[in-house]
Amino acid sequence: MEKNLRQQKTSIIKIALFGPESTGKTTLAKQLAAQYETEWVPEFARDYLQQKWEENQHICTADDMMPIAYGQTALENEKLATASKYLFSDTNLMVTKVFSEMYYGFCDPHLDKAALEHEYDLFFLTDIDVPWEKDDIRDTPDGRETVFSVFKQTLIDAKKPFITLSGNEESRLAKATAIVDNLAIAKERGFSSEDFVQLYNHGVSFENVFKQLKILKKGIAKSNLISPATINNGILSLSETDFEEKALFYDNQKEHLKINKFVPASGAATRMFKFLKTFLNEFDIDTETINAYINRKKNKELPIFIVAMEKFAFFKAVDKKLKTLYPDFDALDRNYKNYYFIKEILSLGQFDFANKPKAVLPFHKYKTHIANPIEEHLNECVHYACANNVSNLHFTVSEIHQDLFEEAAKQVKHKVESDSNTQINISYSYQCKSTDSIAIDGKNKFVRDQDGMLVFRPGGHGALIKNLHELDGDIIFIKNIDNVIQNHIDQITLYKKGLAGILLEIQQKVFSYLQAIDNQEITENNIDEVVSFLEQELNIKITEDLSKFTFENKINKIKDLLDRPIRVCGMVKNEGEPGGGPFWVMNEKGHVSLQIVETSQVDIENKKQAKILTQATHFNPVDLVCGIKNYKNQKFDLNEFVDHTTGFIVEKSADGKVVKSYELPGLWNGAMANWLTVFVVVPLITFNPVKTVNDLLKPAHQPQ
Repeated sequence: MEKNLRQQKTSIIKIALFGPESTGKTTLAKQLAAQYETEWVPEFARDYLQQKWEENQHICTADDMMPIAYGQTALENEKLATASKYLFSDTNLMVTKVFSEMYYGFCDPHLDKAALEHEYDLFFLTDIDVPWEKDDIRDTPDGRETVFSVFKQTLIDAKKPFITLSGNEESRLAKATAIVDNLAIAKERGFSSEDFVQLYNHGVSFENVFKQLKILKKGIAKSNLISPATINNGILSLSETDFEEKALFYDNQKEHLKINKFVPASGAATRMFKFLKTFLNEFDIDTETINAYINRKKNKELPIFIVAMEKFAFFKAVDKKLKTLYPDFDALDRNYKNYYFIKEILSLGQFDFANKPKAVLPFHKYKTHIANPIEEHLNECVHYACANNVSNLHFTVSEIHQDLFEEAAKQVKHKVESDSNTQINISYSYQCKSTDSIAIDGKNKFVRDQDGMLVFRPGGHGALIKNLHELDGDIIFIKNIDNVIQNHIDQITLYKKGLAGILLEIQQKVFSYLQAIDNQEITENNIDEVVSFLEQELNIKITEDLSKFTFENKINKIKDLLDRPIRVCGMVKNEGEPGGGPFWVMNEKGHVSLQIVETSQVDIENKKQAKILTQATHFNPVDLVCGIKNYKNQKFDLNEFVDHTTGFIVEKSADGKVVKSYELPGLWNGAMANWLTVFVVVPLITFNPVKTVNDLLKPAHQPQ
């Protein structure tokens, strides 16, 4: 046996099995070698120590470590010569190093150096969730957790790329095979092993990464607007009496339904205070007055904030704090008072409003207390999103903010429940990391941080379609976290219930047609009734060639069109608010449908498209009621109804460089593109978002 620890260089993909004794390394190495029709490297120490035991009943000693290391290296190099594409090693010098250190408190410097230098494309760390099996050369099953933690820490300290394999023999093989297949693809595409492990641990699939890269390089086609949706041309307009009837229909049905309210609330209120943060960054109190700054910058928002400062719900708390920080505050020049006030609400360690979620900020001033959006959503919830004295409220949150949400909810939940005689069940979820997007620079190269790690960016609120899918509800109300007011709760309740009533009426008709199709009750004589319903009530453009279909194909087509999630969307008059609106849109297959389209999705360089955009009469206030179950009371897979061609390419500036990333189709845009859609006019009073802090000065957010 050649006594050297040099590992032979190769282009073969090498996978090392790594873990404590009796964790399935040998079994898996054999299985993987058979799967990929290649070689596997047995554990040299096993035969070496077994022979030693059989000859004189001697067990392993410190003196055996180097012979084992030499033998293992030679065996691996030998197998490498006949391996095909992959080589699976039952063990490696890192295992020998760990055992040497654990049992003898020492590792030969040559072994230590070689173990750290030996390279593998990936380590599979085998978990201890399999039974320990005794044999002549194994130790005891005691302390397996401690031993496993030592093995894991060794890989971390040595910065080796590893993935932990748990589960039974069958699931481990399936998991390992999928990983090996993806690793090979990643290597071919130029990813390092470290990149591969980072992506795997982040939960981002390689298929999605490659799709994102293709989109980022190629770009995304803009929406093809046909015309704006208007009243009686895609938008339903009802009288108040009609809404009262729809609301009553909902009230009469809701006892048999599970109702949920879904509130997207992830992220901090950064944009809400953007103009104030810009002011603090650009202004120098020692060299300029605030008025001079306003005139110099032609700033329109800052003077509104300053003049109406005392109307904000947070004014008294901030003012009180300033008087404790500056004993002579009342005697200060107004310029300094205003500057310190703005600085206080944004300073870390003080109020820090821009880094907190909107949900916990003081929005509304009542006679008895100050209310935040969480309290307002609880109040709304018990008014329209409840049945049988139970209300279910779900917030999507950032993980770092959940404690703030829970504390804010805890302070008001009992009172709202007592006043309404309603039990409120509050739940939370996070935007899934697996929906994050890889970031690239202006040269289409991966952006990396200071440690060389790939940089990810959140996939946008379209990622929340996954969170919505996880909810259990027959009727789900969707409303943004900042779209709450302190007045007109009765009007808001009427229109929310009315939208739900419209949904239920449509849903019941859709379900009856689908059940009739299943029961073969739809005939040539009454199929026109279903087609008319699709066209007149669901605004679905039926292609002219449907008449040429066989009856069977007509039925299949109609069933496909009907068997979808349903959304009823409130629409308010367009008064210039930024965001999305209702349009008739043609997709790449020539199909025309009703969609909510954001301005960023429109090619404004195209005069025809720009003109259609300006002709929009209504605006989408993100006021939705959804049905996500089918006629068999099973949940739809909502991902099947996403138009994946309608995402966004987002460009940011980081350290003076352009950073691009892909955002998923918006939650109420492309993510719901293939739902059954009904647009309904609702009053402007139902739409009161807080995009900037100055929006809190609008009448709907001020006490009456």
